[in-house]
Amino acid sequence: MKVSKEQVAEHRTRIMVAAARLFRQHGFDDVTVADVMKEAGLTHGAFYGHFPSKEALIAEAVGHVLPSAANSPDPRRSAADFADGYLSVRHRNNRATACLFSSLGTEAARGSADLRHRMTQAIRYRIDHLTVDADGDTPHTKRRAAIAAWASMVGAMVLARIVDDEELSREILSETRASLPLR
Repeated sequence: MKVSKEQVAEHRTRIMVAAARLFRQHGFDDVTVADVMKEAGLTHGAFYGHFPSKEALIAEAVGHVLPSAANSPDPRRSAADFADGYLSVRHRNNRATACLFSSLGTEAARGSADLRHRMTQAIRYRIDHLTVDADGDTPHTKRRAAIAAWASMVGAMVLARIVDDEELSREILSETRASLPLR
């Protein structure tokens, strides 16, 4: 049975969404193509009609869910609101839809050039977003504060997920949020 172009596009999107969710939950290495296709509700054999390799899927899936000017929410959230949501227990606990940087950053650092390029673009986007509301008198000092804030948020989320002490985890999140130079 022939599949329409619309169905092919819908299947591809389902694969990317399922892959991104599974990768954030389990990491790149612990998710197989078969796992992704099962999660997407498609057959394993259909995978290669959409992607030439798992590495290509990783780059596409990550690019599909990374923030960019093209898929940014309207209206724009303030940097302070973004930080409040990012440094929350809810975000910490919901790995399947959480930030790719705090979930997969160390794995992505060893990923393909395409994956790293897509993540670089998203990092630039996030820094630009945070720069608008960062403290500082000059564009340079505002950007410096935004970079420090983004690095602190991602690092805090990684640490909050690592520790086995709930009180310390919450303290890492709240104290990082309190220290951020964002309005």
